[in-house]
Amino acid sequence: MKNSIGKRLEQYTVKRPQEVLLVTVEIDNEEDQIAIFKGFSSSLMRPTAFDPDIPVLPDDAKIISIDRVANPYNPESPRYIQQGLSWEDMQAVLLKVGI
Repeated sequence: MKNSIGKRLEQYTVKRPQEVLLVTVEIDNEEDQIAIFKGFSSSLMRPTAFDPDIPVLPDDAKIISIDRVANPYNPESPRYIQQGLSWEDMQAVLLKVGI
């Protein structure tokens, strides 16, 4: 069984705890931004369910871009590692770390 996009991104942040992923997505025709850090996802624009089994990043979400940001994340002054990655670009990064 193939892992969902959200689970793969969460696994990446477990392997790379020095990074925060900021994922800009479209869910149900609405834009959202999701922060993923140390294996956990949280919406920065909508309520996030308390149940970890309810995905913050659904499989049918359209990924607009992914930013890799150095931890600790300061929203007022983020330290970008890479900005504006497409899902295809991020898949290459995931493969490099074995995800």
